[in-house]
Amino acid sequence: MKLLSNVQSILEDNKAEDISVLDVKDKSSVTDFMMIASGRSTRHIQAIADNLIDKLKKDKIKPLGVEGYNQSEWILIDYGDLLVHVMHPSARDFFSLEKLWDESINPEVHSN
Repeated sequence: MKLLSNVQSILEDNKAEDISVLDVKDKSSVTDFMMIASGRSTRHIQAIADNLIDKLKKDKIKPLGVEGYNQSEWILIDYGDLLVHVMHPSARDFFSLEKLWDESINPEVHSN
């Protein structure tokens, strides 16, 4: 999926950390893929989200929705087949989306 590689490249260019991609096609009727990335601060998280949205809009790809922008601990950007989660590390640890969606992840490695 070209969108996946574009989004990952944009996230990397904006210094997003710990980028992971989950294939949830067989687990969710809402989306096919989730991409999860961390930002160092609320300002960094907003900048990552802003740059992602702006760069994809130039390619005529607009998000279906954006949630959590004002709080900026966790911004969710919905591109239909791809949900992008940009999260503060503490929120990411707390919600453990990778552990929730990917049974192949060893819970011992990702537990607090």
